[in-house]
Amino acid sequence: MYVNETQKQVREMARQFAEEVIRPIAEELDREERFPDEVYHQMGELGLFGIGVPEEHGGPGFDTLTYALVMEELSRGYASIADQCGLVELISTLLVRHGTDAQRDIWLGPAMRAQKKVAYCITEPEAGTDVSAIRTTAAPDGDGWRLNGGKIWIHNAPVGDVGFVLARTDKDAGRRGMSIFIVDLHADGVERGPKEHKMGQRASQVGALNFTDVRLTADALLGEPGKGFHMMMSVLDKGRVGIAALAVGIAQAGLEAALDYAVQRRQFGKNISEFQGVQWMLADMAKDIEASRLLVHSAATKIDRNENATKACSMAKCFAADTAVARTADAVQVFGGSGYIRGFEVERLYRDAKITQIYEGTNQIQRMIIARELIKHGASV
Repeated sequence: MYVNETQKQVREMARQFAEEVIRPIAEELDREERFPDEVYHQMGELGLFGIGVPEEHGGPGFDTLTYALVMEELSRGYASIADQCGLVELISTLLVRHGTDAQRDIWLGPAMRAQKKVAYCITEPEAGTDVSAIRTTAAPDGDGWRLNGGKIWIHNAPVGDVGFVLARTDKDAGRRGMSIFIVDLHADGVERGPKEHKMGQRASQVGALNFTDVRLTADALLGEPGKGFHMMMSVLDKGRVGIAALAVGIAQAGLEAALDYAVQRRQFGKNISEFQGVQWMLADMAKDIEASRLLVHSAATKIDRNENATKACSMAKCFAADTAVARTADAVQVFGGSGYIRGFEVERLYRDAKITQIYEGTNQIQRMIIARELIKHGASV
């Protein structure tokens, strides 16, 4: 896939940042499960948030392919950091497409400059993959709204400043009865649950949010009432490209670590890279990662061309996530017993990879989407 000079420069900037700033502290962040405030602010200063925000709204105006390149490079450093880039991208896309000038003035600039941490609040105990089952409600109250309900497993819930909350505004209208509200997470009635202790991507803070009679003014509504489900869904293609690129970054870091180890580790009087069994693992890692990368770039390009990208994005996310899990497992195998020990990068990468098969739509759902698109549009490219 062709990458132009500007995209190469942005990719190189992200790669340098990942190598010099992120990777040296990745193991520490994972061990301490600490939100990296210092890195977060540096990313804001470098313009790594809101990559696709148009120039007229204060952003760099880069395309989706550039966003994917940045996500891969940041994830090579540490996927928890790349997650923050992806989160701001989704929120900023919602604001650009559906927000008022006043809402963008208040929230978009601070999010891109890392002055406000954002949260994307959809998942509930009974509504994970099935978003239509949400129970959080927003009821009219004078000239505003009252928000009640709860969300779980929300990125940045323990540390966030503002949440974009999907709530039901008409209980009888199904998917057409949902709306998005911009909620100050420091407001009265907002309660944060404890931070979850996760298997991987441990520096990315995840937790619950509970809303009890939270008073919202009229301008907290994003876009039109009843359009929330479709607005959230409208950014999922881009979100899936971002997670796919993140998965490629994890897998690439695993390949690089395994290759470096294989050419140094000696057994039976020779480097293990000379053994055919190890060579085949390295070869399979390389070919699957490259295939994943090409799927990501193809899906991103379809978005940039305003083509129907749903199937391509689901294919990229599904294949790249499966590759990340399988090929980081190979990286652990190359390291042998060392790969199973905390403190070795491949052990962390293996843990970090698993969630890519789950969030932004499970890989089972991606397969359903791919099949649905095939049945609807046929098998032609």
